Amino acid sequence: MPELPEVESARAVIERKGLGRLIVDVDDSDTFVCRPHAPGEIRHALLGGELVSAMRRGKSMWCGTDAALGVTLGIHLGMSGKIVIADANGTEVDGGDYWEGRREPGDYRWARFSLTFADGGRLMLVDPRRLGRVRLNPPIEQLGPDAQLITPAQFRAALAAGSTAPVKARLMDQHRIAGIGNLLADEILWRARIHPAQPVDTLTAAEQRRLLRATRDAIRTALRDGGVHTLAIIPYRHQGAACPRDHAPMRTAPVDGRTSWWCSAEQLLVPSFTAADRR
Repeated sequence: MPELPEVESARAVIERKGLGRLIVDVDDSDTFVCRPHAPGEIRHALLGGELVSAMRRGKSMWCGTDAALGVTLGIHLGMSGKIVIADANGTEVDGGDYWEGRREPGDYRWARFSLTFADGGRLMLVDPRRLGRVRLNPPIEQLGPDAQLITPAQFRAALAAGSTAPVKARLMDQHRIAGIGNLLADEILWRARIHPAQPVDTLTAAEQRRLLRATRDAIRTALRDGGVHTLAIIPYRHQGAACPRDHAPMRTAPVDGRTSWWCSAEQLLVPSFTAADRR
């Protein structure tokens, strides 16, 4: 599903092409994607206004509107969504999920929500799996710090001792750190040489610092190269693969219900002593 880098690419498309354009129509008829709003509710709130900002925290993004409207438009890409902005002359730009790259220009069959601008252009959430979400005034305050911008103190707090939860589950908890999904978590843990099932209360201060560096480096690389699919470990998350760093066999198992992959030689599950015991 789209993770922080993919959502950032969608946000950047809105910022580049969707702001300051008068909204003259809204299609909010998909009652699943636009829940809990009834058809026409989002339309009524946005007609005659403009988007004035495009913001993101983790995997969630939202657009501020002009003061006359006084609402915020929240957009979540779900499992496979893209933001597509198509102009009246046929040109278009998109940003979002890489795995749905098979969409051809001009194919809007799966547009689940759209804004039509006075100049004839349209902003669309194109979502084949229909798992995206559009809502007014989303509860952004419920999310943790953004994984790209998180400070060392915030990161330490997110991994605070006292829990035996697997470190991968803690990294993916959007209330603690916003933006890390399954693929990005595997990359971060591989870079940090930490087993995904390692209990968070056994992590030493040095391991926490390695995790933060790995998080920053993995996100920076994915943003630069076009998404999480470009990261080093992703092509090796399959049976029979060898770790690209030391050529040891890759291992897999569910961790907190999510399929996980790690290097059998460098990412060892250490005994469940506390971090203080390991110092």
